[in-house]
Amino acid sequence: MPDRPMIDVSVVIPMHNEADNVAPLVGEVLEVCAELPRFEVIVVDDASTDGTFENAAALAAEHATVRVLRHVQNAGQSAAVHSGVMAARGRVICTLDGDGQNPPPELEKLYSPLLADESGSLGLVAGQRVARQDSLSKRLASRFANRLRAWMLKDGTRDTGCGLKGFRREAFLALPYFDHMHRYLPALFKRDGWEILLVDVSHRERQAGKSKYNNLQRGLVGVHDLIGVAWLIRRRKKSQAVEQDQ
Repeated sequence: MPDRPMIDVSVVIPMHNEADNVAPLVGEVLEVCAELPRFEVIVVDDASTDGTFENAAALAAEHATVRVLRHVQNAGQSAAVHSGVMAARGRVICTLDGDGQNPPPELEKLYSPLLADESGSLGLVAGQRVARQDSLSKRLASRFANRLRAWMLKDGTRDTGCGLKGFRREAFLALPYFDHMHRYLPALFKRDGWEILLVDVSHRERQAGKSKYNNLQRGLVGVHDLIGVAWLIRRRKKSQAVEQDQ
């Protein structure tokens, strides 16, 4: 879309069967982002069956800054984020999970450093959850997975599963796309030479709906993904072409 009118920030929210979370979550995001002169909120419905799309479409009809995309078939969180970024008009993208556990007031911690970066070297601001409001089993499984990932990838972050992330749109689209890539953004951005900023963010209990993942499901998929990302990092070419003066 060559004539895309660019704006400051696009907030991308992937959702699957989160009908009761749509209105309160998007409402909070709109309130937080009201301080920005130019922004948009993009809800990406990943083939929900519970009215998520209808609720999001109703909000879009009320608010010009809200847009809704819909996957015909369920494709997963990374695919939903990728679809949202592709459609976004913001030079800076912020993401948060659609379950409401990522507090929208934390978004300012993500977009402010990127908008203020005059060097052009900051590519990603990644949230790191503190005082997680999850079950003990989920916290223990996440802690083990994060330690294993950090040991293998040396990405310098303790919590890549946090949905609160901010990044440059063009930098994200230059990354190799694969399913579940949203969990490896710090390593992938570092692979491409971008600076990473880690910020502590709060976390809250789910107010409606239920989790779409279990620990075993994440663990089995994560092993393959981790090996693949490690391979991508090792295979990255480090040389750069420099244009010569005529």
